[in-house]
Amino acid sequence: MFTTSRILAASLLATLASALPTSLPKLSKDQALNVVRQATGGTVYTSCSAPNTVAITFDDGPYIYNADIVNTLGQYNAKATFFVNGNNYQCIYTEENQQRLQNAYGAGHQIASHTWAHLDWTTLSNEQLTSEMTRTDDALVKILGVKPAFVRPPYGSYNSNSQDVAAQNGQSIVIWDFDSGDSVGASAKQSETDYQNIINQGPSSILTLNHETYETTAREVLPFALSALQAKGYQFVTVAECLGGLEPYLSVGEPQARD
Repeated sequence: MFTTSRILAASLLATLASALPTSLPKLSKDQALNVVRQATGGTVYTSCSAPNTVAITFDDGPYIYNADIVNTLGQYNAKATFFVNGNNYQCIYTEENQQRLQNAYGAGHQIASHTWAHLDWTTLSNEQLTSEMTRTDDALVKILGVKPAFVRPPYGSYNSNSQDVAAQNGQSIVIWDFDSGDSVGASAKQSETDYQNIINQGPSSILTLNHETYETTAREVLPFALSALQAKGYQFVTVAECLGGLEPYLSVGEPQARD
């Protein structure tokens, strides 16, 4: 059965193909997919589209609280999305962080890119931004065997130029419509209050922002949020699922050796 994303991709490819001169050589499957990815990449998502879903997301890892987060998610049968850096709080290539990523991925959580060094995209040249994206992608291919289809700009900061670079890399941009406030100094109690307030409003879906680098987020706020959201009947899904069942990865294969 075709997913919505595959139907849209097929439709787009058919439109593109109909506009091409008949004298051009036929595209291979991989070449055709690359055309679609570059045409649809750079899309900015700020909220979920699937009703009654919550996408719990975590930025800035992998970090020391990752296992606590994965274990708590498992207690609620919840899936989440981790937007990871290459070298922010810690280097992605340490043995511990590789194990954290493998554990989260193996538990069914989505792994996405937060780029390499957590730099503001709007301050970078095209070459610098491309490097920030591809270095993280390369690391995830080596560690997990996957290239993510989604990327989140540090600080949520992007412009039309960085959208173009993301599109060239085949990736869509993900922001959020609810911020727990942990990265700007909110206490655990304030984050819990903010979660309860958004739950009380009863939106059709919620796309959350949290950071796995805060102990209170991992050990206090997350259990509270999951319990309160579950009580309201929300389904815990990945970002790709909350967007209607898009593919989470541009490629999936076996992990590769680091250069």
